[in-house]
Amino acid sequence: MSSTNDSCALGLDFGSDSVRAVVVRVADGEELSSAVANYPRWAEGKFCDAARQQFRQHPSDYLEAMGSAVREAIAGLEAHPDIIGIGVDTTGSSPMPVTADGTALALKDGFSSDPDAMCILWKDHTSVAEAQEINDLCHSGQFPDYTKYVGGIYSSEWYWAKILNVGRRNPTVFRAAANWVELCDWIPAVLAGVTDASKIVRSRCAAGHKALWHPEFGGLPSREWLQALDPLLGNLTTPLFGETKTSDQVAGNLSSDWAGRFGLKAGIPIAVGAFDCHMGAVGAGIEPYSLVRAMGTSTCDILVAPPEEVSDTLVSGICGQVPGSVLPDLVGFEAGQSSFGDVFAWFERLLQWGRNGRGKAGSLLPELEKEAAELPPGGYGERALDWLNGRRTPDADQTVKSIIAGLHLGSTAPSIYRALIEATAYGSRAIVERFEEQGVKVNSIVAIGGIARKSDFISQVCADVMNRKVDVALSDQACARGAAIFAATAAGAYEDIYKAKDAMLSPIEKSFEPNPEMHKLYNAIYEDYKRVGAFAGDLAKS
Repeated sequence: MSSTNDSCALGLDFGSDSVRAVVVRVADGEELSSAVANYPRWAEGKFCDAARQQFRQHPSDYLEAMGSAVREAIAGLEAHPDIIGIGVDTTGSSPMPVTADGTALALKDGFSSDPDAMCILWKDHTSVAEAQEINDLCHSGQFPDYTKYVGGIYSSEWYWAKILNVGRRNPTVFRAAANWVELCDWIPAVLAGVTDASKIVRSRCAAGHKALWHPEFGGLPSREWLQALDPLLGNLTTPLFGETKTSDQVAGNLSSDWAGRFGLKAGIPIAVGAFDCHMGAVGAGIEPYSLVRAMGTSTCDILVAPPEEVSDTLVSGICGQVPGSVLPDLVGFEAGQSSFGDVFAWFERLLQWGRNGRGKAGSLLPELEKEAAELPPGGYGERALDWLNGRRTPDADQTVKSIIAGLHLGSTAPSIYRALIEATAYGSRAIVERFEEQGVKVNSIVAIGGIARKSDFISQVCADVMNRKVDVALSDQACARGAAIFAATAAGAYEDIYKAKDAMLSPIEKSFEPNPEMHKLYNAIYEDYKRVGAFAGDLAKS
């Protein structure tokens, strides 16, 4: 094993709006330097159409922002670091078409301004119809039920639905694509200088939770299944990939090209990529049956359990249960909400319509939250759903929409804002209840991410609604820290990921104990939440 005394690992966290680069000391997990770089084209709203729920990101955004963030993070150190490993986490499912040499199609002439040639971001819901067709075929009895290990429902947020949607609408892009790669697999391949798409290492995390890969099926769904779904999928080179790897393994080594761009030495091991929330759970020190909640634009909730204890238990309506997707030798469970921070950002945009920069500078949310916190549970009778971007868990359904009910002439912006905050907490409670109703216990809850650290009010409401203590991790960069932990392991600094996790995890900064009296009040409102949700479901089907 390498000496950990002065060694550092570089964690790269590709979020929805920006990339974070964090340099972490391997010996104890101290974050020595960090930097954030926004995606320039995304910030301008290019290639997106929110009304159609189309959200695309240009791969150049990732490459440019990554270079800037890493250089700034390195420059922020007092001495040049001994970087021994690099780890990468990204959003997901965020697949993109690539050419035979592994180049993102949007980086090729003729495709640079075609949204279908770009990364299809996790929250893109243009493939709702295709997701339903996948569900219908999986449940038809003609083939194995490939949705068995993804909660029994395939989502429009995921890999195959997005590929099929592009194939039907844009045959030019579909024909030009030699393969389709998740962002968390593409970035390590780029850094390693991989020039053959078939050599790109595929992560167990992305493949198992989004692409229907599972050992029981021998890997991905069969060619016959793809052709039955749509004959055009028979034109894909199948399988698109076979073997998958856990993120404590090496995906490649830093190329001379990217070493020069970063100002680092060539040959540094790069860990296999994974989704942000999965690595964030490791950064927060996840243990069996603790639920780690990444609270950002959406939420992603991660739980791990020993396979011998899970046995044949299948949790319906979640985003998958996959061996090794979070930590080797444990089954990783994923759930989440399609919008969380996005709910609050939407409300702020609504209130600021037409201002065009006039009036007070800065966000309205802190003042709204201050006033909302003075109101009783339920505000002035307003009720809301958190489904502004559809519902992820329980029971994925991107056709359902949010509802704000109980409005009257006495309703105020803070009372509506409080209803939205409570809605996100009720959505969180529904996830915990689904796990426990179906035989997977939740012993503790750990929150990571900016919302959890910045808003004590939101964290307290969640604790009160769920009637559970909520611990909040100290690190602002739990996901990047998790990536660095995997990087240290892949580089051989620790014997295994468990020892690396224990040495480098983020400590808990603060805890929120549930208030029993508030919980009683929220219980009644939770019943309203479920009734409004049932109505929204019926409305979506009408």
